[in-house]
Amino acid sequence: MRAFLDLFRLDISDAELNRAKFRSFSRHMPLLYGILVSNAAAIVITAFDSGQIVMTVLTPLLLCVIATTRGIWWWRRRDDTRISDAQVAYYLRRTCTLAVVMTLMYEGWCVWLYQEADTFMRSNLTFFLGLTEVSTVFCLMTFRAAALRVALVSTFSFAFYFSWADGGRMLAQTFVLCCVSVGMMVVTINYNRSFAELIQSQRILRLRQRETEKLSEENRRIAFSDPLSGLPNRRELLSRLDRLEAGDQLAPDSLAVLFIDLDGFKAVNDEHGHQAGDALIRNVCLRLRQHCPAHTVLARVGGDEFAVLLEAPGGGAGTQARALAQRLLEEIALPVMVERHVLQVGGSIGLAANSDPAARPRELLRRADTAMYHAKTAGKGQIAVYDPGFDEGRLRRLAIEAEIGSGLNRGEFSVHYQPIVEARTGRIASAEALLRWPGRPEGPLSPDQFIDIAEATGQIHPLGLFVLERACRDIGPLGDLKLSVNVSPAQFRDPAFERQVAQVLKQTGFAPERLQFEITEGYLLSNPERVVRAVEAFKAQGMSVALDDFGTGFTSIHYLRSYGFSHIKLDKSLIDGLAPDSKAALLVTGAITLACGLDLQVIAEGVENEIQANLLRAAGCHELQGYHFGRPMPLDDLVARSRRAGPASLAAGGQPSLRVAG
Repeated sequence: MRAFLDLFRLDISDAELNRAKFRSFSRHMPLLYGILVSNAAAIVITAFDSGQIVMTVLTPLLLCVIATTRGIWWWRRRDDTRISDAQVAYYLRRTCTLAVVMTLMYEGWCVWLYQEADTFMRSNLTFFLGLTEVSTVFCLMTFRAAALRVALVSTFSFAFYFSWADGGRMLAQTFVLCCVSVGMMVVTINYNRSFAELIQSQRILRLRQRETEKLSEENRRIAFSDPLSGLPNRRELLSRLDRLEAGDQLAPDSLAVLFIDLDGFKAVNDEHGHQAGDALIRNVCLRLRQHCPAHTVLARVGGDEFAVLLEAPGGGAGTQARALAQRLLEEIALPVMVERHVLQVGGSIGLAANSDPAARPRELLRRADTAMYHAKTAGKGQIAVYDPGFDEGRLRRLAIEAEIGSGLNRGEFSVHYQPIVEARTGRIASAEALLRWPGRPEGPLSPDQFIDIAEATGQIHPLGLFVLERACRDIGPLGDLKLSVNVSPAQFRDPAFERQVAQVLKQTGFAPERLQFEITEGYLLSNPERVVRAVEAFKAQGMSVALDDFGTGFTSIHYLRSYGFSHIKLDKSLIDGLAPDSKAALLVTGAITLACGLDLQVIAEGVENEIQANLLRAAGCHELQGYHFGRPMPLDDLVARSRRAGPASLAAGGQPSLRVAG
């Protein structure tokens, strides 16, 4: 019984289903009222009686006015987008009530007419009643509660009246109408179930579509944004540049690109770990974003590389970009507190604007990248505006990069040696191995022209091992002459370097006690922990390690005492101004005294004349190196020199035989 009653209950809990029902049957309501008005007019024409004006004219006229008013009202509600869910629910409740009321009003009028009508008219009235019920139920088919209520009320009232009226002669019609009503009710119930399932399926499809769109948007966001900083990534930046390139012709000086590379970021990662590096990147991104105007796009295009796309439709993009680059450079240089550590990096910025027709958007990115590299190689912490000459330098670097590998395979490189003499005796104590490239087909290159490229590309590793192996084989047969080899910071950072050195010594039979490595002071300051481990490992094998370029940085006494260096090498810049009673003499004497107090041997490089040599001897310097004692030279010249030059002649210095061109 409860299930049966539930069929007639109005359920308005589902707002989406309510709106679907309302949208469906509201389009049929004007038609329904039009049918009712037409049928009523037909009955009036047939049953008109001047003696029964109220029954045959006024009453149906009132019903038609009500039906017409309702039909017009429903016609104006065809667009349900402006109707709220609450209004839809209210209209559904009201329709349920009015549908039953209107049904009873029409049936009551028909029953009133039926009592006074003749046989022909009574047939018309029963047909009108049946047609009205069928029309109403089918127009309300999607609105189950209203349709079933109308069917139940119509069928019950018809059966109740015509089962006894007119002597029971309408029982057959009553039975047929009841069967039709039951059939319509079953169809209505099934149709409503299917209709509700359809709406539910549509809802599920929409939800899945939204989830798919959301997932697609999330995938796009992941694909086109940097997960660490949340900034657009390189792909998004390139996509943006492509859209600009595919659009209208850009006005001159309306677009600029800044390419930013952080200086010293790798050292932060190496010393403090990637977690600190990530925190630093996030902080830098936040500050850069705050200083970028609204008409710019800031993107992270690499680990520590960023790009800014600046659009200025009115022109002046280059000027605006230069001002922005200066602000960003100052912002990057500010210290950052990460996990109670104060971290600080710098920045090198390249800038390019579309000042010429060939500067398409993607080309601007390449030009800005090239300008950034120029700023980095020129000393870092700078802003470089693209110049066509930069491309020549880039192409030259690429060519040299390719030539290094092939030159090493073809044996184009060689090693020269610069003598290092004992300060007091003048005897050649050791030789520093220096890489040269004399066999290059295009002409020799000085180390300053290719060493930086080799370090940047990783080719310094095979070059360094080549120098070490060649020097060990060359110097090995020369008695007790020691060998000094410069080690690139890139080699020192390589965990396999210590094993590679041991392998070279084993293959060449070179005694570890005769080998000394030189590392720069700058690398010591940026990688103290790695230096400690490496120095200890080399000392354990019997080698010594010298601190090169001493005096160019900020090495403290703590470093000199803690890291186990056996030698320090005074930088040439300290020796240049060396003269009696000069401030340089006081500085050098103080440095030598400090080193001797720490039991360190002192080597002075860049000695150009006998005056400098005598001052260094007097200050207690242990070994001297410079053009005054010989330029870098091939092995044969070094061998001849060591056999020819006696201790007395070397100590005097200045002989022509000592000035051999390298």
